[in-house]
Amino acid sequence: MGKAPGTGATVIDSQSIKAAETVGRDSRGYDAGKKINGRKRHLVVDTKGLPLFVMVTPADMTDRNAAREVLFRLRLMHPEITIVWADSAYAGQLVTWAKTHLNLTIKTVSRPKNTSGFVVLPRRWVVERSHAWIMHARRHARDYERLIQHSESLITWAAITIMTRRIARRSG
Repeated sequence: MGKAPGTGATVIDSQSIKAAETVGRDSRGYDAGKKINGRKRHLVVDTKGLPLFVMVTPADMTDRNAAREVLFRLRLMHPEITIVWADSAYAGQLVTWAKTHLNLTIKTVSRPKNTSGFVVLPRRWVVERSHAWIMHARRHARDYERLIQHSESLITWAAITIMTRRIARRSG
C-alpha cells in the first residue's frame, strides 16, 4: 500500500488575480485571456492538494514561461518528484525541456472533446481545489501586496493555516 519511493507526483496550475492600487506597475500585467490587470499565482500541489511551491508573477507572463522557473525551483526543493500533471497551457516545448533538463514528465490533461460548460478534469481538480482553499482567506481575493515576495509569503502562510487545521481536525 502507498507510493513507492521516488514516484512523487504533482499538479501545476496558475490563477490570475486582480491587483489593488497599492501594487506597482512594474509587478503587474494584463492577462488578455481573462481580462485581468494584476498578478498571476503559479501553484504546485501534491496529489492530496497540499501546496509544495508557489510563485507570483505579473499576469501577462504566460504559464509556459513561468513554468520553467517554477519547475526548476520545485526540482531543487523536491528531487523525488517525477510526474507533473498540467493543463494544455503547459504543452509544447516545455514538455521536452522538462524531460531533458529536469528529468520531469509533464502529462497534460485536456478537456474531453464535444463538451461545453464546466467539466471536472481528472488530476487537475486537486489544484483547483487548492486555489479555492487559499481564496477562503478573503485577503487573497485580490492582491494588495506591494512586493511579489510578500504576496508569495502570505499565500504560503494561508497554505500552512489550511494544513494545520486539517491536521488538528484529524487528531482531535
